[in-house]
Amino acid sequence: MDGKTTYCKNCETNLTGSFCSNCGQRGSVDRITLKDTLQDFFSTVFSVDAPFFVTLKLLFINPGRLFREYLAGKRKRYYKPVAFFILMTIVYLLIRAVINYDPFSDSALKVSDNSEGQLLVKAGRFMLINIDKLLFAFVFMLGLLMKLFFLRKYTFAEFLAVSFYLLGAYTLFTILNLFYVAYLNSTLQFLHILLMTLYFIYAMTSFFQKRKLVVGIKSAILFPLAFLSYVILAFGTSYLVIWLKQ
Repeated sequence: MDGKTTYCKNCETNLTGSFCSNCGQRGSVDRITLKDTLQDFFSTVFSVDAPFFVTLKLLFINPGRLFREYLAGKRKRYYKPVAFFILMTIVYLLIRAVINYDPFSDSALKVSDNSEGQLLVKAGRFMLINIDKLLFAFVFMLGLLMKLFFLRKYTFAEFLAVSFYLLGAYTLFTILNLFYVAYLNSTLQFLHILLMTLYFIYAMTSFFQKRKLVVGIKSAILFPLAFLSYVILAFGTSYLVIWLKQ
């Protein structure tokens, strides 16, 4: 205990070892440092209790197994779907800020200088700035359509959990596409959507296992439909907000 204290600073129980027998906190507790804060962050994100890399690996190697086992109750061994989605969104926002990515700087996306054209640009920028909030609409639309397309398999809430995992993967594809567009080829703005559609087909056939041809056909229709519904809803909401501010 390094002779620093004889009681737990968390619950004030008398210490008989290096850790408190009541709450489990370490007996030797000093002032918080930057190192402590970073260690807490990384231990929470990447520790055995929150196995990020295990989840990430399985999400691409065998997503069906990940979905089935998580829904069956094996929650401790995998990173929670909502937390995974939020973490990926934060990483996306940070990377986008670091590389200063602006899709509207590309000439292919320029519009006319009239008031309607400028309103469209402002709505697009509002959607981009608030993408972390608007992506939740994508999760909802994907979960809802999965429930409609695969009606008897799982509940809507269970499909939402799967949607959070899937949209976390979509965000990863988007991050990779950011680098590709920013540094290699600025004309392939929507490559991540094609990749995600193919991945979604793979993930769904891995998830359901049976009648793979039917599941594959449904999935090939489902994801583009969910994406289109999300874009209409998100851009429409952004347009309405900007229009009301005019």
